[in-house]
Amino acid sequence: MAPRTPFRDGSSVPSSRLSRLARLGGMATGVAGGMLLDGARQFARGGRPRLEDLLMTPANVLKVTEQLAQLRGAAMKMGQLMSMDAGDVLPPELAAIMARLRADAEPMPRAQVQSVLDRGWGKGWETRFDFFAFRPIAAASIGQVHRAQTADGRELAIKIQYPGVRRSIDSDVDNVATLLRVSGILPRHLDVSPLLGEAKRQLHEEADYEREADCIERFGALLRDHPGVVVPAVHRDLTRPEILAMDYLHSVPIETLESAPQAERDRVAGLLVDLALRELFAFRLMQTDPNLANYRYDPATERIVLLDFGATRAFSEDFAERCRALAAAALAGDREAARAALVRIGLIDESVPQRHQDKVMALFDLALEPFLASDIFDFGDPAIVRALREQGMDFAAERDGWRLPPTDTLFLHRKFGGTYLLAARLKARVGLKSLVSAYL
Repeated sequence: MAPRTPFRDGSSVPSSRLSRLARLGGMATGVAGGMLLDGARQFARGGRPRLEDLLMTPANVLKVTEQLAQLRGAAMKMGQLMSMDAGDVLPPELAAIMARLRADAEPMPRAQVQSVLDRGWGKGWETRFDFFAFRPIAAASIGQVHRAQTADGRELAIKIQYPGVRRSIDSDVDNVATLLRVSGILPRHLDVSPLLGEAKRQLHEEADYEREADCIERFGALLRDHPGVVVPAVHRDLTRPEILAMDYLHSVPIETLESAPQAERDRVAGLLVDLALRELFAFRLMQTDPNLANYRYDPATERIVLLDFGATRAFSEDFAERCRALAAAALAGDREAARAALVRIGLIDESVPQRHQDKVMALFDLALEPFLASDIFDFGDPAIVRALREQGMDFAAERDGWRLPPTDTLFLHRKFGGTYLLAARLKARVGLKSLVSAYL
């Protein structure tokens, strides 16, 4: 990891349930007030504004993102999940604001960092270090990362969790879900309770840094002989439930490869696609957070540096086989077998009207066409993304057809969707057929 743009001094993370609820309540009040003012102005001009148009103004989105960024924790994480693909759905001015949630969070002030480390390592921990940078090199939704060097010469990246994050997960998720329901963004018929329960479970796992250390070591063993990727080693003597100590690996943001030669961009994107397929079909263990910050690049060794394994998820053999059946049907161009596989993994819900099922198949056909047309898939072709976006937005507009697929399918979709977007950003050309065939 390499230092990024200098941070501001930072703001304390609200750690009590009441203070966090007050922030969310204030955010809702501010958004409601903005909607009333905007609506009154439009009515005065003779307009008849729609509720969703009043809600999704740049001013209101900015209020929401600023508050979530200050809260950090599960509230910010929920915002990140909702905004991950915003650039392909929202108008440009709103997408730019929502990107605020996918960038760095506000860091903690030094006093709060000191208190977390005193609690985890005991007072006087400084004697174990030759150097500890209190200014973080990265700050995200659940914690921030500091560079350090121990007295025995180890160069480390230390991830420190924001205080109160673990205690606030359940209430944060419930509060954000309430805001979504009240806002009307979610259709009334949509039962999100299974997803909320899964979100809480996953976030509790992400907030357990000793569990993440286990996942890092497991991936490190699985990928030990892989020439194209590297996983940092964990330092158990300094790792605690809220502190994670790892090797500091010199690297640059993976998006810096956008200016690299075509062959290098193709190679790196191929590695990322192969990694996602390997995680599903061979490991049945997947890092399901494809945030750009979790992939970096070491120019010296030409390897991808993999970071942040808090969102690691295990898949059953049965689920992997269902996905394998879908991939085999896609390669064979067998539309009926593909439809059956889509039903089995929950992307087609046979309880909704036939027209909604047909629209899912139309999206599948649209995605499959360029895949079958050539051995090399051009991720940089904007026509593919544009067509999928337009058809997807048409499908999303019919809210009576909204259904939540099984959580395994949602997390898998998130991983592969994020991998696609990264490969598209690199404008890579990849031999997808041969990569997929290797796992069938």
